[in-house]
Amino acid sequence: MAKQKPQANPMMRQVQKMQEEMLAAQAALAQETVEAGAGGGMVKAVVTGTGELQSISIAPEVVDPDDVEMLEDLVVAAVVEAMRMGQELQSQRMGGVTGGLDLSAFGLG
Repeated sequence: MAKQKPQANPMMRQVQKMQEEMLAAQAALAQETVEAGAGGGMVKAVVTGTGELQSISIAPEVVDPDDVEMLEDLVVAAVVEAMRMGQELQSQRMGGVTGGLDLSAFGLG
């Protein structure tokens, strides 16, 4: 009598599939970017969907040697908004993969 191969646990297959989809989504997020501006677009920051700051652009007319603090504030505002947008993009993309399941309880979030 031949032994039957044990069937893979359906739950384990589903978890493995979700893990593969998460890895693919993370790779895609690393390629996707969002842009945010401050000061009416005079300062712009570009961030990937994984939160990596890609670039900052500053319009020459906003550079005032007598008011460096304003420029610093605009840079911070643009970066903060771009990071927020990147996190939002990540939540949207990863939420679609996990079906809204909070994976932090499993150490995966």
